[in-house]
Amino acid sequence: MPAIKPMNVISDKWARRTAGATADYAAGVKNPRNDWAANTLAASEAQAAGVQAALANNSFEKGVSKAGSAKWARKATGVGAQRYGPGASAAKGDYEQGFAPFAQIIAGITKPPKGAKNDPRNYEITKTIGDALHAAKLAGA
Repeated sequence: MPAIKPMNVISDKWARRTAGATADYAAGVKNPRNDWAANTLAASEAQAAGVQAALANNSFEKGVSKAGSAKWARKATGVGAQRYGPGASAAKGDYEQGFAPFAQIIAGITKPPKGAKNDPRNYEITKTIGDALHAAKLAGA
């Protein structure tokens, strides 16, 4: 039987060393050996094959079942909640750039007339906006 350290010793070392590598991570992102977008696009066939294999193996369902709701809640409240605000603040410019074309479409829509409260024709307003946004999405906006 191979000698191996106790799991808590292994995981403590992993957490300590990984957390200490933040500067290395940032340096690697700033100076990559290869172009991320080019390599990612070149791997599209492998990605599609991997997704198909995962679907055939029910990997998504297995992963969700293995993790369970308790892990999701623990990570979402313990890690996700702390990162949510700073992440949203950091993404403001990206959000604005990504949403701007759709905001422009919405602003240019001529809405049908609004009816009285609960008038079924009022749903036409939502449908008009939804149809315009869907058409833009299909066109690659």
